[in-house]
Amino acid sequence: MTDAPPTKRKCLGADCDNDAGSLQCPKCLILGVKDSFFCSQECFKRNWNTHKTLHKQETSIFDRIFPPKAVSKPDPETGYYNPFPNFHFTGPLRPVYPLSPRREVPKTIPRPDYAEDGMPKLGRSMVRSNKVELLDAKAQAGMRKVCKLAREVLDIAAAAVRPGVTTDEIDEIVHKACIERNSYPSPLNYNHFPKSVCTSVNEVICHGIPDNRILLDGDIVNLDVTLYHEGYHGDLNETYYVGDKAKADPDTVRVTETARECLELAIKEVKPGTLFREFGNIIEKHAKAKNCSVIRTYVGHGINSIFHCPPNIPHYAKNKAVGECKPGMTFTIEPMIALGKYRDVTWPDNWTSTTVDGKKTAQFEHTLLVTETGVEILTARQANSPGGPVAVPTTEATTNGTN
Repeated sequence: MTDAPPTKRKCLGADCDNDAGSLQCPKCLILGVKDSFFCSQECFKRNWNTHKTLHKQETSIFDRIFPPKAVSKPDPETGYYNPFPNFHFTGPLRPVYPLSPRREVPKTIPRPDYAEDGMPKLGRSMVRSNKVELLDAKAQAGMRKVCKLAREVLDIAAAAVRPGVTTDEIDEIVHKACIERNSYPSPLNYNHFPKSVCTSVNEVICHGIPDNRILLDGDIVNLDVTLYHEGYHGDLNETYYVGDKAKADPDTVRVTETARECLELAIKEVKPGTLFREFGNIIEKHAKAKNCSVIRTYVGHGINSIFHCPPNIPHYAKNKAVGECKPGMTFTIEPMIALGKYRDVTWPDNWTSTTVDGKKTAQFEHTLLVTETGVEILTARQANSPGGPVAVPTTEATTNGTN
């Protein structure tokens, strides 16, 4: 059963400007999605091929609402525990719970539409069109501002990376830095994500949830920061070495620097007329030359007043992405590169994505603006930004290498 849609609810059909009626997608009803109303049966059928692609994502969103049932007992001395004791982890990393309470954002700070209920009303979960927005001068200025702030926050968080620090402590640093800049941390409650930053360690590809695990000498950690400021999102991430042991391991450095180089090479080709599908060809060619693989599940994305929107930017070769770069577009490129196989496994938290073989993976991301003559890297590194390239050690490769 459905409730009648509220007054002036718009039809979900792509490019349909009609008000919605009481017709709702039956699959969405099963998934518990309450806002997928259409104006007519004909409009629903006409948009089915586009609309049905949302169901897989909405299933994941639905699952995230419910906590996993299998938990181990807290350690009597520390209170920490592994919430998924029966899960077959692919590598040595384990979650360390309990998570800290959700951090609060002052009500005076403007927030995106999902901040309260966790459900984005625009973008991929409720996409109305595959049209890529071209930003005017005012919107471009807004994107420059938020991306500059996002870079500041990432650099502050990166300066705290060292052995012995927990990823939850990094989350607190990011959260406070966002608040100080009158900005909302975009990941917080996006599709019910519980934290203000993604911290992805070692075999975690992306979407790692900050917890009480300490960073160890030899780890690598990706910090994925996004800010929402004055109506726009700015998104970037980098992978950092934890301690000297990480910088001394040839395979750890190889995968990290390959990911960095893949992004740099792809950005060089961003200009009007470049096809979106071409970036994946560039990235995979370089990754293979370094004996690494490219994760295929996750893509770069459009970003502006919406966190995730068209276009999709796949990072693997021979992809089917449609469209080309045009001046005024803002999107991310964010290749995820692995030492081993490209396939992924998701933890029972329905967020943390790891490599199927438990081998290390690294990622780098920039938000980009297509200009009349090329590209502007809105989240570019500053002269004093922590991190940066490291030369691959010349010693023998360790057992973490690819087969």
